[in-house]
Amino acid sequence: MTPPRRQDSLRAGLMMVLAMALFAAEDMLLKLAARTLPVGQILAMIGAGGLAIAWPLARAQGHRLLSRDLLAPAILARNLADVVATLCFASALALMPLAMVTAILQALPLVVTLGAALVLGERVGWRRWTAIAVGLAGVVLILRPGPGGLTAGALLAVLAVLGLAARDLATRRIPARIPDRLVVAWACGALVVAGALALPFGAPPRVPDAGAAAAVAGCVVLGLAAYLALTAAVRGADIAAIAPIRYSRLVFGVGLGMAVFGERLDAGMLAGAALVVGSGLYTLRREARLARAGRAAAAAPPPPAAPSRRSAAGL
Repeated sequence: MTPPRRQDSLRAGLMMVLAMALFAAEDMLLKLAARTLPVGQILAMIGAGGLAIAWPLARAQGHRLLSRDLLAPAILARNLADVVATLCFASALALMPLAMVTAILQALPLVVTLGAALVLGERVGWRRWTAIAVGLAGVVLILRPGPGGLTAGALLAVLAVLGLAARDLATRRIPARIPDRLVVAWACGALVVAGALALPFGAPPRVPDAGAAAAVAGCVVLGLAAYLALTAAVRGADIAAIAPIRYSRLVFGVGLGMAVFGERLDAGMLAGAALVVGSGLYTLRREARLARAGRAAAAAPPPPAAPSRRSAAGL
């Protein structure tokens, strides 16, 4: 395989930065919409908007929205985890500062590594176990639960990270024959159903005003653009080289939280975020090193077979 050229790697890195900025902007708009609309209604509207885009794209490739693959265990698990994660994440954004939710979200790579070890049986050495422990300690430092435990918003943010990790682990088990466009379309459809089911448990739905409608529409557009930029980044360079750039989402989330919502960071949150990001970067670096070692071992020629006793004796 030809290694990516420097300019291609630079372009991929810039696309990853763009994707993280767009995701952070989408989070900001979702938080703005949650000021006047119930979370269930917002998610149903976002899912419907995404489905209106993803379904025609899937049909253009000749795929059917309703097929037996929709009931594949990995697809069902992914959609369920995605719905739980999105509901919890959106609810956490409505209750907590954007910067804090974004900082907690940075623990996702660590939780995915933890889940891969516990659920998929992947080997994790003591160094990565230590990094996971340090990163989770950073999450606790960010949350700083009081005598009564975690607040509702903090608990929802933690559940969102667990749901996103479960979604990523289930995605690894999706059969290769199922195209990405169908996976996205099914996820959008599941979000519509989940949002509708959540409506009875929150405030009654209401007709969105111009600002809320624009925020929801912006979530759909920015989310789609972010996924396109993310795909271009992943396909344009070695994933190990650009994966650490994902943490730029924290910078954008904190910046938007301060600029739009007047949020302020304290020393405890900054220290916790530094622990989470630092341990995550170490984990990514370690995984990239192990992957390179595995590829090198697979490409190495096998050692010559030792001569048998009969050959050595000249018989």
